[in-house]
Amino acid sequence: MLVDSDTGKTVMPLRGHLDFSFASAWHPDGVTFATGNQDKTCRIWDVRNLSRSIAVLKGNLGAIRSIRYTSDGKYMAMAEPADFVHVYDVKSGYENEQEIDFFGEISGLSFSPDTESLFIGVWDRTYGSLLEYSRQRNYLYLDSLM
Repeated sequence: MLVDSDTGKTVMPLRGHLDFSFASAWHPDGVTFATGNQDKTCRIWDVRNLSRSIAVLKGNLGAIRSIRYTSDGKYMAMAEPADFVHVYDVKSGYENEQEIDFFGEISGLSFSPDTESLFIGVWDRTYGSLLEYSRQRNYLYLDSLM
């Protein structure tokens, strides 16, 4: 359900998820937000029409436990409890996805303020770490000169 933070009153129940939700994130536009659920889905909502979600994104193995948008709103990442992080191109309507697959329990994720890096916290007795992934650039103008 969507709740007004000032009054504490329910704005509208959100229908579509089949279980408890663990994560949510607002898009920088202030109109769109995402919810992550135990049912292994992330749903994208538009506050102007909450009768149904505008997209349903599916995880592989587990609940969606963490969701983040880049500060410019171009990308959204969602994390399962272990092994999988999914990064979506928001402008494509969440159609273009890159899946990051690794070994470890995910404790959280965040984008850098300049949107150039994705940080993934991994909690594991053996492999506990903070992983950093940077965006790959395609410098076509360099290739054309060589």
